[in-house]
Amino acid sequence: MSTPAIRSVLVCGASGFVGRRIVRSLREAGLAVTAGSSRTQDFQRDLSPEVWLPRVTGFDAVVNAVGLLRDTPRRQLEPIHHQAPAALFEACARAGVSRVIQISANGVAQSPTRYATTKRAADEVLLRLRAEGRLDGVVLRPSIVFGRGGASAALFMNLARQPLLVLPRAAVQAQVQPVAVTDVALAALHLLQDGGPEIVTAVGPRALPLAAFIAELRRQRGQRGRNDPQAPRPARVIPLPDAPSRWSARLGDFVSSQPWSSESLALLEQDNIGDAAAFERVLGRPAVPVEQFVEAAWASDL
Repeated sequence: MSTPAIRSVLVCGASGFVGRRIVRSLREAGLAVTAGSSRTQDFQRDLSPEVWLPRVTGFDAVVNAVGLLRDTPRRQLEPIHHQAPAALFEACARAGVSRVIQISANGVAQSPTRYATTKRAADEVLLRLRAEGRLDGVVLRPSIVFGRGGASAALFMNLARQPLLVLPRAAVQAQVQPVAVTDVALAALHLLQDGGPEIVTAVGPRALPLAAFIAELRRQRGQRGRNDPQAPRPARVIPLPDAPSRWSARLGDFVSSQPWSSESLALLEQDNIGDAAAFERVLGRPAVPVEQFVEAAWASDL
């Protein structure tokens, strides 16, 4: 699909973990970026194209980086992940916005969780508009995103500090392919500038079990063994059987301020991997390897 040069971009969710990295990447490339935030855009209530039309008119491109892990008393997944983005995308089509990037998540195509189904519903709206030729839309689906200031990164770094890990058995066995947040932002830039396939899976160079990922972060933190100072001191991992895992997750369902819940457990239990070579082609270079995550994350001043 032929698209004019992209110069002006509206980024929704610009104050979030991924959104602010995207804003920085686009500005460093010389694009004019308008940073949308919850103060100017209410994804809980702005659910009609008519509300969004004046906001997107005049932009060459729009990035939607708004996301929520779970329902809370004040914020709900259905409007924030599905209804508001659907209205946004329709408004973009009406306003003649050339290109739209939707930041989704890897694994939403198969997962039955509310997080996944609401994300998937918005993805499908954008893909339908693309199929109809009304705009050039790309769905970017990252695996676990690692970087300074990220909730998941903080969780895994905290786990890497522990000498004893009690993890859900299914989660210990699941394969993950974490990706650096800087690579997600660079991919968004390239997809805005050059376009791409309708769905891009953002993953790191290799897949590994979740427990091995935590062990690698532990190594990078400098948790050394006494007998071999060059080798990481492994944490003891105790796989928690399925029933207690689900009981603890159900308890977490009642505390909306923390990330552990039945939704989180279901997402951790499934493999979260993709085609590293395909993502490398989008980036134009190899993705940051997991062995360099901590160094790369803390080298950023964001």
